[in-house]
Amino acid sequence: MDRRFSSFLLASTAFFLIYMSLRTMFVPPQPIAPPPEPEAAGLVEPAEVAQVTPDATDTDADSDDESDAPVVRPESPQWTTLGSMDPTSGHVLLVTLNSRGAGIERIEVTERKENGRLKYRRVDVRSGYLGYFAADPTETANGVVVNVVGPGTPAANAVSKSSGTANGLRAGDEIVAINATAVSNITGLQNALEDTKPGDVVTLDVIRDDGPVIQFDATLSEHPLDLVRLADTAGDDQVPGNLSRLSSLLTVGKIGRREIAPGERSIAALNDPSNLVWNVNNDDNANANSQTISFDVQLSEKEVQAAGGHAIGLRRSYTLHPGSFVLDMDVQIDNRSDESQQLAYRLEGINGVTLEGWWYSNKISPNWGGSAARDLVYRTKAEGHELVSGFGLLKRARNDSVPDDQNLFAPDSQAPERELSYIGVDAQYFTVAYLPKEGEQTLNTFRRAIATLAASPSEIPKNKERAVNTTFYLDSGVAEVPAGSSLKQSLRLFAGPKQPELFTQYGLDDCIYYGWFSWPAKLLGKLLHVLSGVGNYALAIFLLTVIVRGAMFPLSRKAAVNAQRMQELAPELKKISEQYKDDMEGRVRAQRELQQRVGFNPMSGCLPMFLQLPIFIGLYRTLSVDIELRQAAFSSWTSWASNLAAPDMLYYWGDWMWDYMAGRGTGWLGPYFNILPVIVMGLFLAQQKLFMPPATDEQTAMTQKMMSYMTLIMGLFFFRVPAGLCIYFITSSIWGIGERILVKKTLPKTPHFDKTVLEGKVNRRGGNDSGGDLVTPSKPSDSPNGGGSWADRLRQRMNPEEPAAPLPRDRKRPKPNKKRN
Repeated sequence: MDRRFSSFLLASTAFFLIYMSLRTMFVPPQPIAPPPEPEAAGLVEPAEVAQVTPDATDTDADSDDESDAPVVRPESPQWTTLGSMDPTSGHVLLVTLNSRGAGIERIEVTERKENGRLKYRRVDVRSGYLGYFAADPTETANGVVVNVVGPGTPAANAVSKSSGTANGLRAGDEIVAINATAVSNITGLQNALEDTKPGDVVTLDVIRDDGPVIQFDATLSEHPLDLVRLADTAGDDQVPGNLSRLSSLLTVGKIGRREIAPGERSIAALNDPSNLVWNVNNDDNANANSQTISFDVQLSEKEVQAAGGHAIGLRRSYTLHPGSFVLDMDVQIDNRSDESQQLAYRLEGINGVTLEGWWYSNKISPNWGGSAARDLVYRTKAEGHELVSGFGLLKRARNDSVPDDQNLFAPDSQAPERELSYIGVDAQYFTVAYLPKEGEQTLNTFRRAIATLAASPSEIPKNKERAVNTTFYLDSGVAEVPAGSSLKQSLRLFAGPKQPELFTQYGLDDCIYYGWFSWPAKLLGKLLHVLSGVGNYALAIFLLTVIVRGAMFPLSRKAAVNAQRMQELAPELKKISEQYKDDMEGRVRAQRELQQRVGFNPMSGCLPMFLQLPIFIGLYRTLSVDIELRQAAFSSWTSWASNLAAPDMLYYWGDWMWDYMAGRGTGWLGPYFNILPVIVMGLFLAQQKLFMPPATDEQTAMTQKMMSYMTLIMGLFFFRVPAGLCIYFITSSIWGIGERILVKKTLPKTPHFDKTVLEGKVNRRGGNDSGGDLVTPSKPSDSPNGGGSWADRLRQRMNPEEPAAPLPRDRKRPKPNKKRN
C-alpha cells in the first residue's frame, strides 16, 4: 500500500511540472489586471505612476529582448556642476554632482554683497581660494588631477601664459607646480596655498593631454562657504569617524517581494545603484539662465533576477535657477520589463553640512539634551516642528539594546504623521532640507522617514561628539507599476542661510529658534540692524550698549545710593556680628531689625542686574542665531575679530600648546588666544575692587575673595564667547565705572542715617534718601490694622504672636459640678 501511494505521488508531481512547463511555453500570458488602489491595498498613496517614454538614450528600446540585453555603463565617474561663482551669472549656489551614484558632492554658497565680496565665505580659512577640483586625495606620480572646474572660480578664470592655449583650467588637467613649488597631491596644493591671501596671483604649471607644461596665472579669491561637503575635505574640521558619502543618493527600496532590511543601505541581492556610475545628460532648458543635468542607469533582468524582480531603470534630474537657493529634483524608477511589478525607492538625505565653529559655538536647542553642530529637523502636520539631536542619534547608535536608526514615522502611522512640510539637516546659521515641489504644501508620498548617522559611532572621539555627521533617508510608498510605466516624484532641495524673510518664503520659520527670551533677542536684532547703518556692527553693539545703559541710568543711580547707604551701615553691622558671634540666627534677626529700623532694602541695588539679564541673554541669542552678525568684522582695516559671532582669535597657539588646553573641541580654551575675554575679566575685577563695600567681618572678606576667584574661573568658561558679546561686556563695564564716578559726585554729602536712628533711640518713617522725620517710639495702635508699616502688619497677620500663659495665681479654678439628686 505504501509503495503504490509513493508511486502515485511521484507520478502526479511529474505530470504537474510537465504541464506547467508546456503551458508557459505555448499558452500566451493573460492580460494584467489594473493595479489595486493604494487605499484598498492598505498602502501609502504612491508617487505618480507615469508611462515611460523612450528617448535617444534608450539604445535598446526597440529590441524585443531589451530587458535581457547587457547593460553598458561608463567605467569612470564624471563630475558636473550647476550654478556659478561668477557674480555676473546671477547664481547664488555652485553645486558639484558626481555620476557615481548621481549624488551631490558639494554645495558652495556664492552670493555676493553690493561691493562684490562674498556674502557667506568660510570663516575658518583666511588663505586664497583657487577652486574645488574633486581631486583624488591619494598621492599621484606627477601632480593633482583636476576632475572638475566650477564656472567663475579662479581656476576657470586663470589666464594662459602659453600662446595658443585658451584661458582657464579644464577637467583632465594635471597641476604639477604652484609658484615653482612642486605638488604631487591635493594636500600639497593646499599647503602651497596656505600662506596666500585673497587677491594674490599664483602661477600654475599644468600638464594637458600628456603635452608639455603650460602655465596659467590665477588670481585667488575668498573661500566661498562650502555648505555641503565630503567629510574628508573638511580641513581642520575633519573629524575621525565621519564618513565621506555623497548626499541625496537614490536606490531601489523594494522590488518584487524584496525590500531593504532594517539597518541596511540597499537590497542585499541587488546591484546597488548608489555605487554604480550613471550616464550623464546635459539637458537643454527653455530658460537659458536655468541649468538642468539628468542622470540615468539601467539594471538588466539578470542583475535584478537575484532580488526577485525584473529589469528596471532609474532616472533623476537637478535644475538650478539664477538667484535661487532651491534645487529642483525629479526621481524616477522605470519598469522596463513586460510584467507588472511592485516598486519603491529610497532617497537619502543631506550629509556633510558645514561644521563651522562647532568647537566654540552653542546652537540653541529646544531639547534639554542640547544640540550638536548638525541636527535633524522636520515638520509634519500632526506633530509640528521637531528637532532630533545629533547627540541623541550618536548615543542611540552606541546603545546595543536599541536599533541604530531612529524612526520618525512608519507605514502604519496615521496620514497626518506622514505629511512632511520639510525634512533636513540644521546647522547654526544654515539649513539644508527637502521641500514639496512648488505649488504643494506637503510631501505625502513617503511611507517611512528615518534619522540616522553617516558616521562610525565607535570611532567618533568623545570630545568631538558635537561634530557627528547627521543625516536621514526616506522610503517611498510601494506602487504596483505596470509594464512600461514608472514611479516618479518631484521635490525641491533648499540650501541656504537663516534669513527670516527667506525662511518665511519656504515655510522654514521654525528652524530659526531663539529659545527663552526670544522677544528681547528679536528686538535687539532689529535694533542692531538699524544701528548697523553706521557701517559697522561692532560700533552698532557699542551704541546699543550705550542706549541700554543710558535708559537704565535712574536705576543705576539708585543702586549707587543704595551702596553708599550700605557703607554707612557697615560699622553697625560689624557691631552686630561681634555681638552675635556664636548666634547665627540672632545675628540675622538683629541685622534685619536694623535694616527695617532705618528703612534700608539691600535687594534694591540688584534691580539693574535683573533688568540687564534679559538683555544679556537676548544679545547672546541674537549673536547665536542672526545670520547678519555672522562674518561681521570688528573693522575693515584688520583681519582680527573678522567674525563677531565667534571668538576674536588674536593668535593661533594650537600648534605648540598642549591639546588638553588648545585642542579643537578637546581643549578648554581652543586653538586661539582671545584678547577680548581677558579684557572683560580685567574690567570685572576692577569693578569689584572699586565698588565692593569693605568687608565687615572675616566671613564677608572670605565671600569677596571667593567672588574674585569665581570671576577668574568664569573667564575660562567665557574664553570662547563671541567677540560681539565681549564688546557688549567691555562697553557696559566701562560705562558702569564712569557712571559710578559721576554718580558719586552727585550723591548727598550728609549722612543718610541719623546717629539716633542707628542706635535705635527713634524710628524712621517715610522720608527720602537724605533722611526723614524722626519721631519717638509710640505704642502699638489699638486699631484693627495694628501699628507699623504694611509689611509689619502683614507679617503680624501671617505669624501672630501667641499670648503669654497666665500665672498660676491668675488661673481660675473650675466650679465643682453639683451632684444630681
